[in-house]
Amino acid sequence: MQKNPYEILNAAPDASDEEILNSYNVLKKKYSEERFLEGEAGNYAAKMLTEIEVAYNDILKERREKTSSQSNGNAFKEVEDALKAGDITLAQQKLDSFNERNAEWHYLQSVVFYKKNWTNESKKQLELAMRLEPSNSKYKDAYDKLEAQIRFNNQAFNSGNTGNAGGNYEGQPKQMGGDACNDTANCCSAMVCMNCLYNCCCGCH
Repeated sequence: MQKNPYEILNAAPDASDEEILNSYNVLKKKYSEERFLEGEAGNYAAKMLTEIEVAYNDILKERREKTSSQSNGNAFKEVEDALKAGDITLAQQKLDSFNERNAEWHYLQSVVFYKKNWTNESKKQLELAMRLEPSNSKYKDAYDKLEAQIRFNNQAFNSGNTGNAGGNYEGQPKQMGGDACNDTANCCSAMVCMNCLYNCCCGCH
């Protein structure tokens, strides 16, 4: 059974970083001197030196990850606020500023792409989000809705019901929006799917 790193350093979980460092230094000094003792005492001291080193590094890593998670949570909220305000440019700028790109980052990037009518790129970002967090139902629901819309648009295009929805290249369907909304059913389907994806983003916290 793995020992609690705080117990190894004789520190409380709510101790400050400075207190953790002080405990680490005191124990390191103690066991660094005792490791030269003969017999079992020296062996024990050498073992403890390794344990306090591992414990200290584990605590630092845990605290860094917690700080990073809290920071990301606030930053994701800023992206959502920008999307709610309809400021896609600001939302993209905030996403670009992230150093770590986790599942939620890819999900929000998919929403930005969707708002730009880039459904294929949006789909790819949702796939990345689901790959990172396979059990997240929010990502799966958004992906299923987007897949349904893409299939509907492709069927409408192939049947010739989308007017000028051919996109920028002859023979290739537009990703979403544009003149495709001349088809009432297609327009309604696109708007419903967009609202589902958008509302899923804005209500995820």
